[in-house]
Amino acid sequence: MNIDQLFRDRLGATFGPLKTVPGKFPASASLAEALRKEADRKRPGAVSPQLAANFGTAAVDIWHRSVHSFLISTALTDASPMWASVSGYYSSHYSVRGIAHLLGYFCLFTRRTVARLVIGPRGGYSLSFLKKLPGINARGEHQRYWALVKRDPVFQGDPLFTENRQDTDESDSAHRNYASYIDHLCKYPVFHPLDQEAIQLRIDKISKIVFDDTPIPRRSKFPDVEYVQVVAYHRLVSFRKALDEVLGDSNRFWRVHRNPSFAASYMNYQLAEGSGLSQYN
Repeated sequence: MNIDQLFRDRLGATFGPLKTVPGKFPASASLAEALRKEADRKRPGAVSPQLAANFGTAAVDIWHRSVHSFLISTALTDASPMWASVSGYYSSHYSVRGIAHLLGYFCLFTRRTVARLVIGPRGGYSLSFLKKLPGINARGEHQRYWALVKRDPVFQGDPLFTENRQDTDESDSAHRNYASYIDHLCKYPVFHPLDQEAIQLRIDKISKIVFDDTPIPRRSKFPDVEYVQVVAYHRLVSFRKALDEVLGDSNRFWRVHRNPSFAASYMNYQLAEGSGLSQYN
């Protein structure tokens, strides 16, 4: 992940209105509702700094969802490998979706369009709406967000971030689809959820795993829980590292939310030193 100036400028413009405000999130669905209204206008025009900033707050909120889903996945590691893999997948997806919001994209399912936040060269914000994404043949919210992130210069060379195609064996979504739609899985152990200490040890183990090749979950190895959790962890750490590098501790909103309280007893967001995935973060 090589953060370029365009990415820095975009985050600076999006999080600029949040630099000194309290760390309170907007009301639920405020961004989606505002974007739907803009999409219904015949000629979408300039939008307020507050609406632009909501792309940043939405990204952080969905990243919190990624962290929370990761905790659920680790808690279910032994109790339900199937649901550990599904919640682990959603942790990855929420990290990717959060990055897409940082890049200025928001999928509007009910309008069958993708909102794109445009930042003017002299400041100011406007929106464009894309029915078709140039160069991207992706359907559905999941594939679209992953494809949008993968084509961005910051992430296109990072093996952690893929097109998330469903027609290959090494695929996050194909592995998730196997858990959701294949009949006769018959993988239901006696339900014994991990306790707090066991979850902490599991996360500590995941944070210290080093791989030479990116461990994309394999449908043929279902439930490939270790791979699911390792890439989910690295992706959520990548989101956090990107904002830390660009915003530092100067942005009040990010400073408040970079260590969500619900995960404070479990997460330190560290990666193992050495070769493998750690070199990309």
